[in-house]
Amino acid sequence: MLFLRRLFSAFAEPLNQPTDFIGCLQQTPQIFTNGSGVAAAAGLESLSWLFDVAPCFPLRGEQIHVINEPKHFYDTLMQRSATARERIVLASLYLGTGQMETNFVQTLRKSLQQQSSLRVNVLLDFARGTRGETNSKTMLLPLVQDFGEQVQFSLYHTPNLRGMTKRLVPARWNELLGLQHMKVYLFDDAVLISGANLSNDYFTNRQDRYILIEDKPLADFYAEFICRVQEFSLSVQKNSDVGLHRNWRGALPYEGTKEDFTRTAKKSITDFMQQVYQRQQKACNESKDADSWIFPLVEMGQIGIHHDSVVTKRLLSSCIEDSRLKLATGYFNLTQEYMDTLTHKCLAQCSILMAHPNANGFQGAKGPAGGIPAAYTLIAKSFYESLVNRKQEHRVNFFEYEKQGWTYHAKGLWYYLPQSKLPNLTLIGSSNFGERSVNRDLETQICLVTANQMLRQSLQNENERLFSLSSTAEKQITTRPVPRWVQAVVGLFRTFF
Repeated sequence: MLFLRRLFSAFAEPLNQPTDFIGCLQQTPQIFTNGSGVAAAAGLESLSWLFDVAPCFPLRGEQIHVINEPKHFYDTLMQRSATARERIVLASLYLGTGQMETNFVQTLRKSLQQQSSLRVNVLLDFARGTRGETNSKTMLLPLVQDFGEQVQFSLYHTPNLRGMTKRLVPARWNELLGLQHMKVYLFDDAVLISGANLSNDYFTNRQDRYILIEDKPLADFYAEFICRVQEFSLSVQKNSDVGLHRNWRGALPYEGTKEDFTRTAKKSITDFMQQVYQRQQKACNESKDADSWIFPLVEMGQIGIHHDSVVTKRLLSSCIEDSRLKLATGYFNLTQEYMDTLTHKCLAQCSILMAHPNANGFQGAKGPAGGIPAAYTLIAKSFYESLVNRKQEHRVNFFEYEKQGWTYHAKGLWYYLPQSKLPNLTLIGSSNFGERSVNRDLETQICLVTANQMLRQSLQNENERLFSLSSTAEKQITTRPVPRWVQAVVGLFRTFF
């Protein structure tokens, strides 16, 4: 049995402020083993440190389903919304305003009409969700007006947008300061974790990742977690006004002092995570037939919680020799610490998948946003050159996704232990592993470790589909022209995109 170390000592070089919601318990349960204590898969014991740093939910692989296509993602949302009986919880950046989104709202309406016991909680971002005359708020307001206590609709407002900045910074630009970026879609006892938003592109031709998990304890966790965030978000009233949540005793996020708001919000989340961590230690001890383990990770740099980034960095730095790592991001803007870790501390053979400029959602955008794809190319080029300087370019390969008529938004990673042809671990969720993800936005992803062969094969198939639509990119990123104005400003603004 391994003795637990406090989280602070588990990471010699924490990112910013280390998380303080993991307590010190007596000993780690024998996770990654079968009932007789035998390792479920060779090498999984090298990942047992995960139990030290996040709550663990033991499952069977049959409870986890990989979704591959945007259409299947949309169909799942529609079908699950139509059949939910007790609860629907939706956390996303925004809800679009097109016909597919309207049909989704109508499905929610029908379910609320048919099930008086059904409760719908929606958490979106304030700045993004109120952009334009027709927006996420106007799409969902009728549900608030017609169904009373059955519907709780909240808009997270970053505490960074306040004072003169709030009054003077125009729409769209105010989104640079920080967003609610989590993507969690929950129906009764099933949780769909993704990086996809609730809008037409993500339902049709914008490639992302999606995983559906049938597990009541995990669903309970995310339902309560989202409720906690809703408490320090703005509650939408029947008259369209927004105000404090009924359970929130502090000030509005843009009034009073930022320190008071962030301190109270942080305490709410850390207290909750501490409780879950202790509860799940017992669940892991009692689990006898699990072959898969889920660790929820959260990142809330706005309120001083750096959990996902600390775990991600530890994962990158602990990759053992002869292992393989495949990392995907829609926007290549890895934090400097992630890039340094991949260069100096990671022993795995690495493949990095990102969007070709033609598959980048900002390609062709008006104004400065149109230069963002070139900025990602420049950052990738700089990273590649640093690998060359450190003689590590043989270990890290770059790929760019391109599919005619599609954009690319998938992120996460797949980790293969030595001799493994199928992934042993994956990260999936909302984080792009970039500066925004760590310091500006609210993010969540899950770390899934599995010894289930069918689930591992599904994850492998998902990975192969994405990489099959890519081509090697070292030459492209080093020779593709980048406008001079992008070269001049990228260093100043890379934390904003």
